[in-house]
Amino acid sequence: MTTLERGDYMSVGEAREYLGVSRPKMAQLIKDGVLSAAVDPLNKRYKWLLRVQVEALKAQEKKTAA
Repeated sequence: MTTLERGDYMSVGEAREYLGVSRPKMAQLIKDGVLSAAVDPLNKRYKWLLRVQVEALKAQEKKTAA
C-alpha cells in the first residue's frame, strides 16, 4: 500500500480557487459527499481534499458546460 503525499491533496481554499466556487458552495459539496474532506491530524481546523476528486469534479463541470 502506498502512502499519500502532500501533492495528492489540496486545501479547501486551493480547491475553491481551482473550481471557482464560493465558501458556501464548497461547504455544500463536502456536506453532500461530492468531495470528501480529511481533517488535518496536526490542526483540526484544516481540511484536505483529494486532488483527484477535485480535478474529476472540474472535468465533469467542463463536460456539462459544453
